[in-house]
Amino acid sequence: MATKVLIIDDSMMMRKIIKDIVTSDPDLVVVGDASNGEQGLQKTKELQPDVVLLDIEMPVMDGIEFMKMFKLVSSAKVIVLSKLAQAGAQTSFDARRLGAVDVIAKPSGAVSLDLENKKAHEIVNAIRKAVA
Repeated sequence: MATKVLIIDDSMMMRKIIKDIVTSDPDLVVVGDASNGEQGLQKTKELQPDVVLLDIEMPVMDGIEFMKMFKLVSSAKVIVLSKLAQAGAQTSFDARRLGAVDVIAKPSGAVSLDLENKKAHEIVNAIRKAVA
């Protein structure tokens, strides 16, 4: 059975790139996406994903606020994928403290057009590891 993935990122372009990365693996399926944490919580309830790929910096409800409420609605694994997720950053620490199983930095800022070339393997491996 395929692993169900929900993508939460405010950039439509990033959601498309991330979806392409996830769907390159035949064992992974993107069940939906959301453009902010508030929509992400609703989609989590509706779609019951196994893994959530979460940006931090978003309007309406950011990723940290999302994670504070997330555990009330789901037991899915969260992988943070954000420009704010640099090694040693407070945001990375906060995300892990709130339950993120992995934190991956976008290589070129909020809209990282090079994400597929630089991080695709790392993202797919993080999803596989999260559900193993």
